[in-house]
Amino acid sequence: MSETTVLDDADSSDAQGPSLAEARSFSGRRLIEFLIVLAAIIAFAAHVHALETLLVVVAIVMMIVLHEFGHYITARLSGMKVSEFFIGFGPRIWSFHVGGIEYGIKAFVVGGYVKILGMTNVEEVPPEEEPQTYREATFPRRILVSAAGSLMHFIIAIILLWVLASGIGVAVAGNGTVIAAVPAIPHVESPALKANLPVGATVVAANGVKHPNVTAFGKLVQASAGKPVHLTLSVGHKTEYRTVVPVSAARLAKADPAYKALHNEGVIGVTVESTSKTVTDSFFGGAYHSVTTFGSVAWTSVTGILDHFSPHGIATYAHEVVHPSSNPNSVRAQSRFESPIGIVYLANDAVRSGAADVLLLLFLINVFVGVFNLFPFLPLDGGHVVIAIYERIRSRKNRRYHADIMKMMPLTYAVLAIILVIGVTSLYLDIVHPIANPFR
Repeated sequence: MSETTVLDDADSSDAQGPSLAEARSFSGRRLIEFLIVLAAIIAFAAHVHALETLLVVVAIVMMIVLHEFGHYITARLSGMKVSEFFIGFGPRIWSFHVGGIEYGIKAFVVGGYVKILGMTNVEEVPPEEEPQTYREATFPRRILVSAAGSLMHFIIAIILLWVLASGIGVAVAGNGTVIAAVPAIPHVESPALKANLPVGATVVAANGVKHPNVTAFGKLVQASAGKPVHLTLSVGHKTEYRTVVPVSAARLAKADPAYKALHNEGVIGVTVESTSKTVTDSFFGGAYHSVTTFGSVAWTSVTGILDHFSPHGIATYAHEVVHPSSNPNSVRAQSRFESPIGIVYLANDAVRSGAADVLLLLFLINVFVGVFNLFPFLPLDGGHVVIAIYERIRSRKNRRYHADIMKMMPLTYAVLAIILVIGVTSLYLDIVHPIANPFR
């Protein structure tokens, strides 16, 4: 393959395409245009004071690069032939060759790929290169290469959590109560709004009970319908006093169905959460806790994804797409897939909250992407892992079995369609109904 072909998808002859010099010039122009767009993005971010948010987005892009690097380096070390390593999809912006491998950038930097020779049984490969194909590699090497992208995410996640635990510190729930939010209820003035309860205040005492935890505070309010509750609150460095009179939940349920389950118990119309304190681990203690926490979060991601694709999860998500909630606080507790726009929103929220929440966000993204990619369906990495295992089971000592990839294409197209639907609907939700700030 000529250099011109690689750069501009054209033959090197004058009759069929541009010359080598023209191809390089065209590639150069695209690179300049790309750099101009990049400079404009940086300038705009600086103008709106969002450079830190842009850095978080860049960090997420670097995760994509490291994911692909995982596939790339394990394939090279396993003796497989790699022909392309690109960041992004769509039109080629810029590329160069080193050692017979084309490295480059494409227009839409929302993913990437590494092209490894002979990934499927239908790919035609010159006989002399067959020993360097993925399909001819040993079973352990194919498993390693297929899972390497997710393994990179898991390694990054553990390192991020280690830095967070041993360097910055982790917020641990305490025994107190914080007023996290005072949501507006349509056409009703809740007791909390009437008493002007400040968001972020810590409850120092309630009717003489000092430093009540969330459970104790909830029981006190529920048992006090129609009776005054005297609160001592810590707001910043000040102490403030408020008296709030809980009302029957049935009154608020007419305006917000979320209160129906509380029947006639007392409510004041606030969201509360436990107080927290920052705890820093030792170097080795942080390493241990980062691994154990990673395991529990990874399992939560697995169950969360399975729940999303259960009949109930699909019905709930479809209802949210068709009827987005009008109360932004009702979305706070719900999880959903995020589009690139949603990720930018979350990055901005995390930056405003502090370095600890930035690291936590990057940790969670790495865990989720790593777990999601291991689900056993093509074109996800997990699909290649399952195929390798199936081929291993079907193979005999003197006969290597190769699965017929064409028989799996209908399922692959179905998975791609699902991913496309999720991408479009999550983009729609992130535009018309962004998720509430989870870092408050």
